[in-house]
Amino acid sequence: MKIGFVSLGCSKNLVDSERVMGLLKANGHQITARPEEAEAIFINTCGFIDPAKEEGINTILEMAEYKADKCKKLIVLGCLAQRYKKDLEQELPEVDRFIGVAEYSRLSEILSEELGTEVIGSYGKMDRLLATRPYTAYLKISEGCSNRCTYCAIPLIRGNMISYPMEDLVSEAEKLAQNGVKELVLIAQDTTRYMEDQGANRLSELLRKLDSIDGFVWIRILYMYPDAVSDELLQTIQSSQKIIPYFDIPVQHADDAMLKKMNRHGSRSDIDAVIAKIRKVLPDAILRTTMIVGFPGETEKQFQTLLDFTQQAKFDRLGAFTYSPEEDTPAYLMDDQVAESIKQDRLRKLMELQATIAQEKGESWIGRTIEVLVERRDAKTYSYHGRSVHSAPDNIDGEVRFTSQRLLRSGTFVKVQVTSAQGHDLTGIEVIDLTA
Repeated sequence: MKIGFVSLGCSKNLVDSERVMGLLKANGHQITARPEEAEAIFINTCGFIDPAKEEGINTILEMAEYKADKCKKLIVLGCLAQRYKKDLEQELPEVDRFIGVAEYSRLSEILSEELGTEVIGSYGKMDRLLATRPYTAYLKISEGCSNRCTYCAIPLIRGNMISYPMEDLVSEAEKLAQNGVKELVLIAQDTTRYMEDQGANRLSELLRKLDSIDGFVWIRILYMYPDAVSDELLQTIQSSQKIIPYFDIPVQHADDAMLKKMNRHGSRSDIDAVIAKIRKVLPDAILRTTMIVGFPGETEKQFQTLLDFTQQAKFDRLGAFTYSPEEDTPAYLMDDQVAESIKQDRLRKLMELQATIAQEKGESWIGRTIEVLVERRDAKTYSYHGRSVHSAPDNIDGEVRFTSQRLLRSGTFVKVQVTSAQGHDLTGIEVIDLTA
C-alpha cells in the first residue's frame, strides 16, 4: 500500500514519525511524498501550543480532501490525538483513526485493523526510516518530562520522563553511523537528566560511548536544562573528540519571581553561574536559549529585567515566544493574564535586542575560518549552503553560504573563511589546504 506521511511539530515528534514509517516499510508498505498517490495518509501531530494545534487541524482538513480520490484511510497520530482524542473524534469524522502516544505499544495491532493487512513488529524496535538528510539524524534518549513547568502540557501528554536503555541507544547510534550519518543530534524533553528516573544521571557515560563510535564527526546535544549542566558534563564535552560545545539551555526568564511562578529550577544567579562556568571551561561554546514573554503577572519591571539579562548574557542564539495559555496547566488559571498586544510588543522589543546581539556575534567571525557541513548547492548562483557548529539542523540557527573552486557533495565537511555576516547567517569562501 502507498502511504503518505506528514510529520508536524518538533524533532522528537519527527523521530516518532520515522519509527512509524520504519514499521510500515518493514511490512512491505511504500512511503510516498505525494499525497495524491497515497492510499492511506498518516499525520503525526503536535499539541503543545495553540499555533501547533491549529496547524494540526488545518493539515487534517487539507489531507481529508484526498479521500475523494485514492486515499481510503486517514490516520492521525501523536500529541494532538493523545490530548483531544474524544473531541476530535466527534469534530473530525473524516479521520478513520486517532492514535495517541500512549497507544504506540500496540501500534502493530491497531494498524493491522486499519490497513486490513497484518503489521508485524513492535514500534521502536524496527529500523527507522530517516526523514532528515542522510548525513544528519536525531537520537531520542528519553520520553516525557518530570520538570512540571507550570505553563507546559508535555507531562500531561507524554507523562513523566522515562529514559531509554543505554545499550539500545548505542546500538541505534552504531547503525546510524554505519548508514552514513555524520552528525548525531541528541534530543529529549530534558537531555541533561538522562537516567535520573532510574536512580543516577548517566548522560556523560552515554556521551563517552557515542563519542567512541566511528563515523560521526559532530555530536550535538539539544534541550539541556541549565540547572542540570554539571561539571562532569562540561569535562566530558571538553575531553571528547566529536561532541561539539553547543549548549541549548532554555532559561525562559531572568526574574526570580517569574522563574518561581513558572516552576523553573534555580534562580537568576544560578543561571548566571552556569553561563559563566560554560564559557570558562569551553571559551568557544555556542549558547542558545528560549524565552517566554507575557507570562501571567509579568510586569514592565520584570520584562526589563529580562531585557537587561539578555543584553548581559549575549546568547549566540535566542528564540522567544509569547505565553500561550494551555488548559489543565497551573498557569492557565493564574490571575493577571497579560494582554496579547502587550505580549507582542514585548516580543518585538526582545527580538530587536537579540538581532543587534546576533549581528555583533556574526561580525566577530569575519576573517576567521570555521568548519562547515555542506548541505546543498544553489542551482542559480553555484554557491553552497551549509551549517557550522553554531547551527542545529532545525532551520532557526542560520546558515553559512560560501563559494568554492571545486564541486562539493552534500554531507562533506569543509573549511570556510568568513567574509561577511548578516545576523546568524555567515558568508564566506572555502579554504583549500593544498598540502593535505
